[in-house]
Amino acid sequence: MATKLPVVVIVGRPNVGKSTFFNRLIKRRAAVVEDQIEQVRVQAEVAMEEADTILFLTEVTAGVTPDDWELANRLRGSKKPILVVVNKTDNPQRAANAGEFYALGLGEIFMVSSLHGKGVADLLDRIVEELPQVEKDEEEPDEIRLAILGRPNVGKSSLLNAFTGEQRAIVSNIPGTTRDAIDTLLSYRDERFRLIDTAGLRRRGKIQGSIEYYMVDRAMKALDRANVGLIVVDGDAGLTDGDKRTAKLAHDGGKAVVIAVNKWDVKEPPNGKPKQKSPEKKAFLQQIRDELPEVSYAPVCFTSAKESAGLEPVLDTVLKALDSYNFRIATGPFNRLIQDALFSKPYSTKGKFLKVYYATQVATRPPTFALFCNDPEIVHFSYLRYIENQFRKKYPLEGTPLRWKLKSSHEKKS
Repeated sequence: MATKLPVVVIVGRPNVGKSTFFNRLIKRRAAVVEDQIEQVRVQAEVAMEEADTILFLTEVTAGVTPDDWELANRLRGSKKPILVVVNKTDNPQRAANAGEFYALGLGEIFMVSSLHGKGVADLLDRIVEELPQVEKDEEEPDEIRLAILGRPNVGKSSLLNAFTGEQRAIVSNIPGTTRDAIDTLLSYRDERFRLIDTAGLRRRGKIQGSIEYYMVDRAMKALDRANVGLIVVDGDAGLTDGDKRTAKLAHDGGKAVVIAVNKWDVKEPPNGKPKQKSPEKKAFLQQIRDELPEVSYAPVCFTSAKESAGLEPVLDTVLKALDSYNFRIATGPFNRLIQDALFSKPYSTKGKFLKVYYATQVATRPPTFALFCNDPEIVHFSYLRYIENQFRKKYPLEGTPLRWKLKSSHEKKS
């Protein structure tokens, strides 16, 4: 039985300590401790609509600010339980000053110190009291977990918003605006997608302080949770080292991969019949194949988040990539294919020929194959690439990496 958990949302103006408060609640560092983001109210509105209980976080040192009043007025019409939490009440004087937050007219206030943990336990007890009864589903629905990856400012959050038709993720032309991974559910062709928007990936040498480190760390964890990585590149700016790093990250993670060339409306206006084989697209496709060799198997879609163009082809391609990711071949046909490849191009080194006695698929997601042979040590990676190319001629499997394991023949018998 799957449990549908209630949702608690933390809202508040910048610099009240939302991320520190969140980390204190869950007893680990998962949120990024920084709040310099504009447009947070837009994201808060969406979150408030979906919340079961709302925590309105304020802080005592600045008192009640105009931003607090604005958020309070926005919250006042909500039918959801609202708990006003006054942060940074670290001493008696600050605790005495916290009383002014009753003026917001949202009821009882709760004094806490996110940094030291004061008052958090009592607040958690009250949160539990306010939460609705947990509903149980017959079965947890299958999900396509799609991580939206890419360097900063290629339009990842804009693409997510275009998919959902709502401004769920913060959109800004400031690189690195999205600090944490954000999950959004989407239904498409009777399939349930979980879209995971991630912070822009930067080369480690360019990471500036702990914030950028946690952006990269969160993106990697988001990819770990996904089964498909959607690599977003900027069709107007072209490919960069950041795109190459993202592609390598997705490939090394063993995920299905689709490439979305965003901002293509700058090159080709989306109105009219799409030009599937325009010179511009051919040139960009060639650049992708030349500069992102790790994901040469990844299909490429051209889209525009700004114009909401080419969105369905992206999701359709993700579904096809997932089919490839789950591919399985019977042992008999697979052995015949491997033996044909060996016959067409025998491999030897220092007078020793490679012999494959038995081949089998050992896993899916991604498809993984074991070749039991006379001597795994003699095989150069280029010959494994040849075998993979022969395999893909018969089974293209667009969108998924393949994994190959060479084992000594005696391991098969053990």
